[in-house]
Amino acid sequence: MSRVWKPFAFAVATMVLGSFSAGAQTPQKGGVINSTLWPEPPGIVLGINLNAPTLLPSTKMFEGLMTYDFDLKPVPVLAESWVIAPDGLTYTFKLRQGVKWHDGKPFTAEDVAFTFNEFLPAVHARSKTTFERVKTTAVDAHTVQLSLKEPYAPLIRSFDALSAAIVPAHVYKGSDFRANPVNQAPIGTGPFKFKEWRKGEYIHLVRNDAYWQAGKPHLDAIYYRFIPDSASRALALETGQVQLAAQTDIEFVDVARLAKLPNLKVTTGKGWEWNSTISWIEFNHRRKPFDDPRFRQAVMFALDREFMRTNIFFGLAKVATGPIQASSPFYETDVPKYGLDLAKSAALLDEMGLKPDANGVRARVKLLGLPYGELWNRVSEYVRQALGKVGIQVTLEASDVAGWGQKFGNWDYDMVVTFLSMLADPALGVSRTYVTSNIRKGVLFTNTSGYSNPEVDDLFAKAASNTDEAVRKQLYSRVQKILSTDVPVAWTVEIEWPTITSAKLHNVTINGFGPNDSFADAWLAK
Repeated sequence: MSRVWKPFAFAVATMVLGSFSAGAQTPQKGGVINSTLWPEPPGIVLGINLNAPTLLPSTKMFEGLMTYDFDLKPVPVLAESWVIAPDGLTYTFKLRQGVKWHDGKPFTAEDVAFTFNEFLPAVHARSKTTFERVKTTAVDAHTVQLSLKEPYAPLIRSFDALSAAIVPAHVYKGSDFRANPVNQAPIGTGPFKFKEWRKGEYIHLVRNDAYWQAGKPHLDAIYYRFIPDSASRALALETGQVQLAAQTDIEFVDVARLAKLPNLKVTTGKGWEWNSTISWIEFNHRRKPFDDPRFRQAVMFALDREFMRTNIFFGLAKVATGPIQASSPFYETDVPKYGLDLAKSAALLDEMGLKPDANGVRARVKLLGLPYGELWNRVSEYVRQALGKVGIQVTLEASDVAGWGQKFGNWDYDMVVTFLSMLADPALGVSRTYVTSNIRKGVLFTNTSGYSNPEVDDLFAKAASNTDEAVRKQLYSRVQKILSTDVPVAWTVEIEWPTITSAKLHNVTINGFGPNDSFADAWLAK
């Protein structure tokens, strides 16, 4: 149960409103930052947990072989260098030497091989399908070789911490990965180590003095504070009690106002290139009337998504037209469009035989709301009102984060509010929601709707294995047209997430991961 938040003892000097100098741009040593984090995550081991609140603290403890810049080009992290064979079937990575796990054990190629061969395919909702294609061999202590049966174009963009955080084989091998006690006190290679998780209050990370990058991290510690009330989170930013808030930690209605304050910096979109988030209403196709595409189309015509963009997301979004975000090079504009049209919505419901009863009700359904704050409560309430206008009576269901994930993952819902990252390539972040092979009960962020279309499966498979970008674009164009007709989910908006920091906090947004980067380079001006 969450506790009511009260102002905490400052770990850094409280900042006063007004202008000040950020000081020299040379990174300064020391300092403790406080970040909002809401809701409290269900866990903080990457791969096992992929909820949005998990990512901020876990990416400070765990690392991948690579990270990616603003253009999503690879940048070495635990991998020092790599070579891809001309036929695209072999990837060879030279790993950094001298890297240690937080428990002092050496990081080796065995950790990478175990992570790719065993850990990720077992627990990672998204990367399972990627690493099931790959056989990883430890050639020597600091070299791994990945072998594929056929080329997989997006593999080179699959080695970041969120997609493939390396975990210690000596801790996990032979265990029940999800029940391993180390999950309560994670062991990674990152710049910060786990110190304490005080339930209902904070997660506390401290500097890794044995970090492999000499002189880093610059910060001494990070606290992720659980502040349930959105107004209190905004106030904590304004008064300097916290130095960082991102994504939905701050209500979108407050972003423009906070951007005007001289002690804060606000960016929108920048640093979220890897995420490319689309929000949607997901349908459970196993239940009627959601198994009929006409009902799903009727829902789309009943939603005023421009109203949602302007009045719920306060302009920090674009209307979504389908499964691939407009910023992607594979985006297709020539797809069926669903502007607000209550007459078309009603006609589709009539065609299905869903006639209004004496109370004007055609169907009674439930909507499981996303428990990530007031923004998402407003989304649920709007959907209830909008669908009511065409005779679809919606009952809202509330839940905490763990309950939401359990019901959603186990297909115990009619409709659910959610959002998902589309990532650097459709094969990584888009196909997982629609391909039949990824229907996996009990695992979040897979094909939870139960949608199945053999042609869609075939198109996604061909696009993933083809290395010709022009051919891939044609394949993804076709798949977008089919999905936009079938409407397996009701896409609403493409979100442009805000990141809000103290003006004294530097190097938060330095690549395509923004606040979900490692913070090895982040520093706080005195």
